Amino acid sequence: MKTNFLSRFPSPAQLKESMNGTIFPDFREVNGHIHTPYSFSAFDNMETLFSMASTEKISLLGINDFFVADGYEAFYYGCIRNNIFPLFNIEFIGLLKQEQKKGIRINDPNNPGRIYFSGKGLDYPFRLGWLQKRQLNKVKKESQNQIKAMIARLNQLIQPINPSLTFTYENIKRRFANDLVRERHLAKAVRIAATENYSSAEDQLNFIESLYGGKKCKTGMSNPAALENEIRSNLLKAGGAAFVEEDESTFLELKKIIRIIIKAGGIPCYPVLLDDTSGKFTEFEADAEKLCLSLKSLGIGCIELIPGRNDFSVLENFVEFFDSKGFVIIFGTEHNTPEMVPLTISTRGSKPPDDFLKRIAWRGVCVIAAHQYLRAQDRQGYVLEDGTLSSNQKEDLADLGQLVIEYFLNNRQNEKGN
Repeated sequence: MKTNFLSRFPSPAQLKESMNGTIFPDFREVNGHIHTPYSFSAFDNMETLFSMASTEKISLLGINDFFVADGYEAFYYGCIRNNIFPLFNIEFIGLLKQEQKKGIRINDPNNPGRIYFSGKGLDYPFRLGWLQKRQLNKVKKESQNQIKAMIARLNQLIQPINPSLTFTYENIKRRFANDLVRERHLAKAVRIAATENYSSAEDQLNFIESLYGGKKCKTGMSNPAALENEIRSNLLKAGGAAFVEEDESTFLELKKIIRIIIKAGGIPCYPVLLDDTSGKFTEFEADAEKLCLSLKSLGIGCIELIPGRNDFSVLENFVEFFDSKGFVIIFGTEHNTPEMVPLTISTRGSKPPDDFLKRIAWRGVCVIAAHQYLRAQDRQGYVLEDGTLSSNQKEDLADLGQLVIEYFLNNRQNEKGN
């Protein structure tokens, strides 16, 4: 039976003694939110992910796939081989029905009431109670039913254009996905179908534009990532000819999502969208004070940001405010679109964060590392069993987490795992 590698680490006192005299850096390069091929990812395989991480000298990575923990084992062993500390996370899509009725956008800029929500520092190996497992399996099943309906609509569009070409759920899953098939897999399947069934770029574009109903393709065939985004936008999102609206059963209530995360040993974490390229915010996030109160009322003391989509000054002011309120704050890159961007964190326009932001993000992942470590040692982490936060111990946990990470990075050869 697999055991958590952190269960074999020394006690906190022994850790401190063993690392006595070691000079720690103020911060390390870390990335607390990446998607892998087990949901959808810019990475075609895990090897590419770890090759990039090693090249960029990333010391810590957090897997953050939608709905599944299927990639945990491959992610763990990849981290061990490459001397990268692993965080075990997960992401959900939920629905706040009252906000939906009022037209309030949360952290989805296009869909009022819809909320993306993460769990950080889950137990490894991943385990759930039977009720939470049943709830999660139902959500996954409904999401795949929606995808199958969208595939049927794609086939209806394709039939008059190319009767010999038909998509099946099984084939798309086998070629492009692992467990879950998502919209982005369908967009990739359409792009590749064009290249495999038509020899010239002109004919490939004609096929794509025919699916668009005659609308011109703006990206061309030379930029696969941009083309897949365009296919998804034109065909698979609301208003697109192959779009199928999700059934409400696809979305869990936020309280149920939080319960699943806590039962799995994790920390509930709100992913902040923050400003768009026009400097606008969603209604839920427009007022930082109100957002802070809303999150605290839900028992949420952890937030994460994807700085690549935010203005540097807006991000820094926001982080400074939430840090002053005692929140655990982490950064990531997502990598859940076709574009291959660096794993190293940067803000909009590829502007690097300053030392203040890097230090805050570093302390954040240290808290999560400490939580994973304490849970593995049958101790109390950042979140109690009832969801109560040990927020007054945040700095102590950050110090402990730094010890855990540095011990791991300095003793990997002794931690090969089971």
